[in-house]
Amino acid sequence: RLKAGYVITINPYNQHIAHRVSLKPEDVTCFVFWTKNPTPFLKRLDELKGYQYYFQFTLNAYGTDLEPFVPNKNQLVQTFKILSNVIGKEKVIWRYDPILINDYYTKEYHYYWFDKLCAKLSPFTNKCIISFIDVYKKIENNFKKYHINNLSEEEMIDIAKTFQDIAHK
Repeated sequence: RLKAGYVITINPYNQHIAHRVSLKPEDVTCFVFWTKNPTPFLKRLDELKGYQYYFQFTLNAYGTDLEPFVPNKNQLVQTFKILSNVIGKEKVIWRYDPILINDYYTKEYHYYWFDKLCAKLSPFTNKCIISFIDVYKKIENNFKKYHINNLSEEEMIDIAKTFQDIAHK
């Protein structure tokens, strides 16, 4: 779509309404790429010359039970490092989210893996964003299927403080 210079967007609430959005460099303020696997981007980064952009790279510790189509974590760590080395660590923001707690993915599980990922990724980014899973209609059944705990605000604050302590190390 960059070569064409525009994209057509469809209104999600009314499929009969479409808008043409310019993708000319002078019309684009910034692209933000949210991804769990930016590997396909690596060979096309040169096409973004003239644009401001950055990546929100989600990398957490879930297995294939929750993320069946996400490459293995070691591969993603390597991709994270390559992306950071190519575009600069200020343009690669690490997202550890969403945090969910159940019998397998316990607080301790997350603390352990967050610590390991921090050690590997800290030289390659300046920022890590965390968030907690939200309960909304679309994923309500998954809460039951995966026995996800509803966290209180106090529990979320406690987890966030522990993550902060780990990150400061």
